[in-house]
Amino acid sequence: MQDVLLLSLGAILILLILSAFFSGSETALTAASRLRLYQLERNGNQRAKIVNRLRERKERLIGAILLGNNLVNILASALATSLLIGWFGETGVVYATLLMTALVLIFAEVLPKTYAIHNATRTALWVAPVLRWIVRAFSPIVHAVHWIVTGTLRIFGVRISTDRSLAATTEELLGAIELRGGKGASLQQERAMLRSILDLASVAVDEILIHRKNVFMVNADEDPKGILSQVLSSNHTRIPLWRDSTDNIVGILHAKAMLRAVHERKGNLEGLDVVAIATKPWFIPESTTLLSQLQEFRQRHEHMALVIDEYGSLMGIITLEDILEEIVGEISDEHDMGIPGIWPQKNGSIVVRGTTTLRDLNREFDWQLPDEPAATMAGLLLHEARQIPDIGQTFEFHGFRFEILRRYRNQITSVRVVPPSLATPEEEADA
Repeated sequence: MQDVLLLSLGAILILLILSAFFSGSETALTAASRLRLYQLERNGNQRAKIVNRLRERKERLIGAILLGNNLVNILASALATSLLIGWFGETGVVYATLLMTALVLIFAEVLPKTYAIHNATRTALWVAPVLRWIVRAFSPIVHAVHWIVTGTLRIFGVRISTDRSLAATTEELLGAIELRGGKGASLQQERAMLRSILDLASVAVDEILIHRKNVFMVNADEDPKGILSQVLSSNHTRIPLWRDSTDNIVGILHAKAMLRAVHERKGNLEGLDVVAIATKPWFIPESTTLLSQLQEFRQRHEHMALVIDEYGSLMGIITLEDILEEIVGEISDEHDMGIPGIWPQKNGSIVVRGTTTLRDLNREFDWQLPDEPAATMAGLLLHEARQIPDIGQTFEFHGFRFEILRRYRNQITSVRVVPPSLATPEEEADA
């Protein structure tokens, strides 16, 4: 009798340990960082490779763990019930239920899962080799259970998809970027860069292009000396040439090509055909994504493209530098004057030019203004106000307050933005 008692207690203890193993393994394998495990596998970690292979067929993995967990829990409860019935009679069922619930909850569920969730990657690497053999052993049963489950769900019109979409992966990466701790300027810049890289495939060129009104262009029919004077006075290296109409771009004049022609002619520009030394204009549709355009720039060894709308009208230009600035932020050289169209005030408000893009504002100040309905500050105000606002009119939406400072005809040219972090009392005078 004594041997049977010791054997039963020993079996229950072993079964509780196995239950803890299965519970901790489930938590660790589901909580472990997929990106970190992938990097560990690339570095040659064989256990990480096993974990990644197991997680590729998550239904089979979870099914094997649940099967093993339920088997040991039920068997442990059955042994405890049989043991306590022998001691206390029918009342032993109640005692066994209470005792096993407490033991399983504390030592086989909460304790191992708490440890596993705080040491997910380490635990996953430790249990992976053992679980690989368990999954193989239980594979026929798990397959049958999975077939029954999917068949039952199909009756109710539920379809199980195992494909992992690119959008879901991108959202996971964005979440990991946002969870990166710290509020320093360098960390904010890192997060902005990583977010921008992931956004390249979803942002179209019309959201960041330089509008045609702000593009420096030269009339190709002007006197070559006049064209040279404009090229030298400009801060730009590549200048669109137009003829008859600014919609009719006939070439892209490179400042170096113009200076080379001047040198070859020893300063005599009489009869110089400027269009002949210009490169052929490259037109792209407004719906082109930044990622595909970046790839095209690299393949064609070009630095500028002209953006047209669905009717073939010129909308503006996009340059390689514009796309790179979407990733790394504003790139300034000796000719630039900082971020254009943004003037922070002493009282914390910000005066913004109407043509300033919302993406630049969000990047610079870590705001979350939506850039889907409109690309610029003026466009957002028109979209939200549903009218052409007057000077002095104020609006509040998305937690910000906007005051119209200047307007030229129907175009909003200057806006004061008060971010949510500022109090709403009267603002101080501008600097």
